Amino acid sequence: MSESLRGSKALVTGASKGIGLAVARALVNEGAHVAICARSEKPLREALSSLREAAAKSGAKIIGQTADISRSAEVARFFEFASAELGGLDILVNNAGLGIFRPAAELTVEEWDRQIGVNLSGAFYCSREALHRFDRSRGGWIVNISSLAGKNPFSGGAGYNASKFGLNGFSEAMMLDHRNDNVRVSYIMPGSVDTHFSSKPAEHASDWKIAPEDIAEIVLNVLQMPARTLISRVEVRPSRPKKN
Repeated sequence: MSESLRGSKALVTGASKGIGLAVARALVNEGAHVAICARSEKPLREALSSLREAAAKSGAKIIGQTADISRSAEVARFFEFASAELGGLDILVNNAGLGIFRPAAELTVEEWDRQIGVNLSGAFYCSREALHRFDRSRGGWIVNISSLAGKNPFSGGAGYNASKFGLNGFSEAMMLDHRNDNVRVSYIMPGSVDTHFSSKPAEHASDWKIAPEDIAEIVLNVLQMPARTLISRVEVRPSRPKKN
């Protein structure tokens, strides 16, 4: 029997659009109380507005605050806000991500630091805050949204590959560190998803790419597994990718 998420308290990073917004909506539809963050105020407010109707129907609470997750002080401030407003924390979905795609020699130090800061350090900052807030008896869930780029390097992906390879290793080590603390850690590795993540969206991408809602459904499936079972890693690909 799958576990109910109703009444759970969840936090989703990078939730103003794409996968993060879809995950937040799926959790709200299940009756979970959700806190979201985004770097900028306007996208955050638009996301909150789009989620309020679903929250009203399910009886869930939806809140949000701006936060740059590459900055540990902003992460701590956001978690303090979310924990106080929701009354605790059960689920963390580390979704916020950044992609800068160019050869290693062309990457600036600032671009490297920014990518590692958001994709890897940000996940650590958020996970550390969550681990300190999970109830010891109830435990908690951490789901990291990684990428197939975390196992398959590609030309032009030096910084992005490094951040996602690191995120995969971090996820697996954290799972081993805390599995006996009643904390389950999973990471999901999508291939091409139909979002605005790329600066150059492919023409007719929605005809073949994974939908953000598909990843959200996978997150729900992972979270609803019986307590005895952990899905530690999920690889997701378009079933019929575009031919070159």
